Amino acid sequence: MNQPIVIVGIGELGGVFARAFLRNGHPVCPITRSTNISDLVDSIPQPELVLVAVAEKDFKAVMTTIPAAWRNCIGLLQNELLPRDWAAYDIINPTIVSVWFEKKKGREYKVLIPSRVHGPKAGLIAESLENIEIPCKILANEDELLYELVFKNVFVLTINIAGMVLEEGTTTESLWTQHNEFARSIADEVIDLQEWLTGAAFQRRRLIDGLAEGVYGDPQHRCRGRSAQGRLSRLLEIADEAGLEISRIREIQARLI
Repeated sequence: MNQPIVIVGIGELGGVFARAFLRNGHPVCPITRSTNISDLVDSIPQPELVLVAVAEKDFKAVMTTIPAAWRNCIGLLQNELLPRDWAAYDIINPTIVSVWFEKKKGREYKVLIPSRVHGPKAGLIAESLENIEIPCKILANEDELLYELVFKNVFVLTINIAGMVLEEGTTTESLWTQHNEFARSIADEVIDLQEWLTGAAFQRRRLIDGLAEGVYGDPQHRCRGRSAQGRLSRLLEIADEAGLEISRIREIQARLI
């Protein structure tokens, strides 16, 4: 029998991954808020993978509960994820998924573009997801991974922040076609933040022009989601720490007060 896979957080995304791993012949052990992780470490000392599938807002609290024995087989899939986030927990070589499919309660998942995967268990994750018709692209190196994480962050933060001051129900397609300058100006400031967080420089035109790939992967995707306010707040905290002006984004915050 294949080694079990532990999934921390069985929400909408966690449920999709559980289905994928089960289809691929791996037993799945879910961890919920009521699970005693210490008991599981004794019964599953060497899981194939420990996939942390909680929301961004819960990431830090959950990571402090991951036992040392499991930290060499961690998988992460949160938005707003960057190398500093796993380095803070002494995790050296995790498996990372930049998820590009959407799963809403009561609905089947919807693929925008192929999800990006990198790390020791990238092949396992890609094979498992593709078995349930979710395409993946395995990344060749850490430079590609960093770009893809930043690209996803720019996409998510841009559409969410823009959507907070546009008409209710504004889609990504209408944002990109009717408010293109506005979207690009927000994306440019998000890139400023990503560069500060990573200590790296990125090809801005490639990132901003590349947003169209995500937009047209699901043109009717609504810009503003439930997590938008939390993302804006976290972004502003980072900007204050970095001493970055990001005037356009701060104007949006001022309009919401």
